[in-house]
Amino acid sequence: MQETRLDTARIRAARRMIDPVFRDTPLYRCEALEPDLGCTVSIKLETANPVRSFKGRGTEVVTSLLAGNGSRAAVCASAGNLGQALAWSGRGRGIDVTVVASRHATAAKLDRIRALGAGLELVDGDHELARERAADIARHDGIRLVEDSLDIETCEGAATIGLELVDALPSAGFDAVLVALGGGALATGVGHVLKTLAPGVEVICVQPLGAPAMTRSYHQRRVVVTEFAQSIADGVVGRRPIPAVLGDLLLVADDAVLVRESSVVAGMRLFFDRAGLVVEPSAALGVAALLEDPGRFAGRHVVTIVCGSNVDVDAYHRWVGAGGGAAPVSAP
Repeated sequence: MQETRLDTARIRAARRMIDPVFRDTPLYRCEALEPDLGCTVSIKLETANPVRSFKGRGTEVVTSLLAGNGSRAAVCASAGNLGQALAWSGRGRGIDVTVVASRHATAAKLDRIRALGAGLELVDGDHELARERAADIARHDGIRLVEDSLDIETCEGAATIGLELVDALPSAGFDAVLVALGGGALATGVGHVLKTLAPGVEVICVQPLGAPAMTRSYHQRRVVVTEFAQSIADGVVGRRPIPAVLGDLLLVADDAVLVRESSVVAGMRLFFDRAGLVVEPSAALGVAALLEDPGRFAGRHVVTIVCGSNVDVDAYHRWVGAGGGAAPVSAP
């Protein structure tokens, strides 16, 4: 494999920096999902932690290094999950955190950022505008700008999930991993480890049809910027892929696919009805891919990474239905 920006030795070192509350997350076969999906399905559950997403792995590495260098402040742009994670990790290490987010971000995520003690600035625009504002703050105040996916620490923190998957591979026996694709930290991190240590495992990235920039870039092998991006999977919505991250993705991903919003909703319902799990839309992308292309995965053992469970309660009830009930098992 050609070299990515990531380094396996650094990833192993990163594992030691991360608070145990984020490490060694459950990986288990979820037989209840299998009749609807037509294949063997295991879940890597990244939601049973204080910020309810995988992002804490990366922010633990970032803030550990910042604290070691004597830095006392950082700023990031976030759709919500990174901001929560940086606030939590920064609070524990005495680092003042400012988060810039769109005013239209999920209210529950914004409330949690405030509750964790971070400063929160809202912009009247999308995530790309929040990124620009965060960069302005960093320059003006002379503090660290934490850029998800571009900063290698965020990728290598996420990559520790890959180490755990590889450790479990001999007993679990899976042959494919489905990874939500947004900025690319999770996909490049997990992909790097799997292609280095378990190259026979297929790495398939999944993105919503309404926010296709990184997937289009992957297939065209160049950065493709979209004018708009809109999806209920707010954690993976972006219009402007980072060239260095795309370069890594091209080396470690076997495929990238787009799925419809209706399939994402169906996946969320399946998680709730069959597995008793509340997941945010981004975490249902893997199951959405299984619903849309069952023939590709028939007879295989697939791991899907459940990357977050931060949802707005009212929106979740609209998507999944307050009364529960059987989930639709086909995407219209």
